[in-house]
Amino acid sequence: MKAADVMTRGAFTVTAESTVNDAARLMLSHRVSGLPVVDAGGTLVGMLTEGDLLRRAEIGTDRRRPRWLELLLGPGRLAQDYVHTHAGKVGDVMTREVVTIGPGTPLEEVAELMERHRVKRLPVVEKGRILGIVSRANLLAALLEAAGEARPAASSDREIRKRVLAEIDRQLWAPRASVDIAVEDAVVELRGVVTDERERRALRVAAENVQGVKAVRDRLIWIEPISGLVVEN
Repeated sequence: MKAADVMTRGAFTVTAESTVNDAARLMLSHRVSGLPVVDAGGTLVGMLTEGDLLRRAEIGTDRRRPRWLELLLGPGRLAQDYVHTHAGKVGDVMTREVVTIGPGTPLEEVAELMERHRVKRLPVVEKGRILGIVSRANLLAALLEAAGEARPAASSDREIRKRVLAEIDRQLWAPRASVDIAVEDAVVELRGVVTDERERRALRVAAENVQGVKAVRDRLIWIEPISGLVVEN
């Protein structure tokens, strides 16, 4: 799936000259936690998020540092912080270096960018213009949609067993030599031995995600490799 498949089309925007109060009001009224900032021609120039408004003098959340630390930081950094906590215009508070994506960006890359840059939303931009926004909520909605589409048609137990084994074979972590499965009425029974409790959980998840599986029964035996302790489920 691509960004264009899941994005919220269009976006509520503000300009650099908008007031912080107006921007905050817009976020609250439309239940969004970030707003693209655009110039008069509609080109993206920044992003204002809840995080940018976390430290504000009006509500007493501006930073209060020890005097010795202020001396170390220097007047330039302190002046910058003052602007961020006291400015009334969006342009003085917004984040200028905005991470953006294109409509054709794969969701895998979208998720990676969100994690790497610790952001909750990414503007979808083409030729400088905003087409929409992909947020974490959009990814959750895509997850539910994909899960609905993945609902399988009826499958034979033999076909289900084949699919589960194929999925296990694809995983580098899977203890294929010591694990087998049986399937009856679309219920998968995991059998065999694992030497790491995390493998047990992963095998269950692998089986649950295979099309046609109704339930998974764990009959695996865990052998602790150092002590040789046998733990049955």
